[in-house]
Amino acid sequence: MSFVIIILAYVLCHGLIAMVVTPLQSLILPEITVFASLVYLPHGVRVLATWAYGWKAVLALAVGASMSAWLFSPSEDLRLLESALVQSILVGSASAFIAFEIARLAGFDLYFGGSRKLHWKGMIAVGALSSVINSLGQTIVYSGLIDLEKVIWVWAIYAAGDLIGLVACMFALLFIFRWSRVFGALRR
Repeated sequence: MSFVIIILAYVLCHGLIAMVVTPLQSLILPEITVFASLVYLPHGVRVLATWAYGWKAVLALAVGASMSAWLFSPSEDLRLLESALVQSILVGSASAFIAFEIARLAGFDLYFGGSRKLHWKGMIAVGALSSVINSLGQTIVYSGLIDLEKVIWVWAIYAAGDLIGLVACMFALLFIFRWSRVFGALRR
């Protein structure tokens, strides 16, 4: 069931970005929009799913990213990115897991099982590290497509969009947890 929830959350968040953020952003930054989003909710899904399920989330995230690319990417973007799309999906899907493992090896077990509470500072730090890992990986994957003069801009958009997406998803998750507690208390 968690596998399906992760896929649905990823596809829903990616759809919101594709239908709302991308059209607005493409008016301001058209040459960067194909590579990065100023608000990227799926990064929040990646980090929170990995927090909750560890390595088991990676496959679900890859499926969600594949479905999202197929459902929401304009065909001209898919053609442009096609040669590197599988590698890009793998980098993005594994980036949060790699970041959590680096944190764990450094003595900070931030996975759900390591602590029942969501430590927002640790989650932001892991999300930032994951964003750096993803940005570097995506830059390597798309090295032949991203103009070297725009790499810094792309990295900045990745970092900002990933962290804004993570914070938005954390707020949504907190709201869902509170709502479920209130609803549960009312049912009793």
